[in-house]
Amino acid sequence: MSSASVPTASPSMPRAGSIAWIGLAGLAVAMGIGRFAFTPVLPLMQQEGSVGLVEGGWLATANYVGYLAGALICIWWHPRPATAVRWGLLSIAMLTLAMGLTRGFPLWLILRFLAGAGSAFVLVGVSAWAMPRLALAHKETWSGYVFSGVGVGICFAGVLCLVAGVIALGANLTWIGLGVVAALFTLVLWLPLTGDDGHEVLPPKSRPAPLSGEAWLAALCYGAFGYGYIIPATFLPAMARDVITDPVMFGMVWPVFGAAGAISTICAAKFLPHHSARRLWIFGQWVLAAGVVAPVFVVNLYALLFSALCVGSTFMVITMAGIREARRLGGAHPGRLIALYTAAFAVGQILGPPTVSLFGGGLVVPSVIAALVLVVSNLVLGWSAQASGKE
Repeated sequence: MSSASVPTASPSMPRAGSIAWIGLAGLAVAMGIGRFAFTPVLPLMQQEGSVGLVEGGWLATANYVGYLAGALICIWWHPRPATAVRWGLLSIAMLTLAMGLTRGFPLWLILRFLAGAGSAFVLVGVSAWAMPRLALAHKETWSGYVFSGVGVGICFAGVLCLVAGVIALGANLTWIGLGVVAALFTLVLWLPLTGDDGHEVLPPKSRPAPLSGEAWLAALCYGAFGYGYIIPATFLPAMARDVITDPVMFGMVWPVFGAAGAISTICAAKFLPHHSARRLWIFGQWVLAAGVVAPVFVVNLYALLFSALCVGSTFMVITMAGIREARRLGGAHPGRLIALYTAAFAVGQILGPPTVSLFGGGLVVPSVIAALVLVVSNLVLGWSAQASGKE
């Protein structure tokens, strides 16, 4: 899918507010449910004895591998944006429902893999569908509202799982509830997106110039970001459950994570046009590293909430800054570098959960490694910017 596709003006094109709403809702389902709902459901599954932390790591990895596969399919197949969103949302709803209606670890691996692929379709589709339309409406800063959908979805899934833990609803019914919500939003968004692919006009093809060394280094650092954030993004609620018995208390961690992501994304959209994307990326990774390593020193509610705030408030900000940097470094063909970023990020987050499994389910050493990777990434980003004279 070409991220550089440009829509032509049309009387039937949705208004800017509708575009932002559709994008927000789509990302809320794709990321909050399709990608990250497993994180707050994992403690419920552990409590029932259906999976342990190691098995949870492999289920998370299956989802991340599916996300990589979905992104690569979008690059090769080039589905129309609205079509990718519609069918991605439908697959997420069906696969999430199936998690609550089936038993067996091997089958769950397949379901989480496919849900990850569906999430990638929606993320790529929303980006290619909403961003050009907002630009045409002179509402580029409204991209913050679109990407806040990730945090909104995470916060919603966290609250639903918190309630499920308090009333002892169980993991299966929680999965079913999330699937029903995804199905309802799919129905709501299906009609506004139907037929809207007709407005897409692909740019003329030309031979792209080779990527610069700085571009390759930036992609590598973006992959390091994927590795650095994924440990807390996968295991924070499970860490909270290990030290806090009250389900209301440990259940607060994930909603805080999502709320921080939603608010920070809206704020970052206002700052990005006036500040260096590279510097915002580096600053965000310092905050992220602090959040990753905080539970290593003290594991209590306050440390975990601090971690949730640090990680939740930076992971989408770094994403937005990284995409802007890719557009700068990618020249006339930024879509190619954005695709490389997506692949590098996916590989980085795929490596995270197996690191936890490698250390027998312990999170201390993997968290330290993740923080160190982020520190090295920042040093490389700073050095390459100075070497190129761009900062």
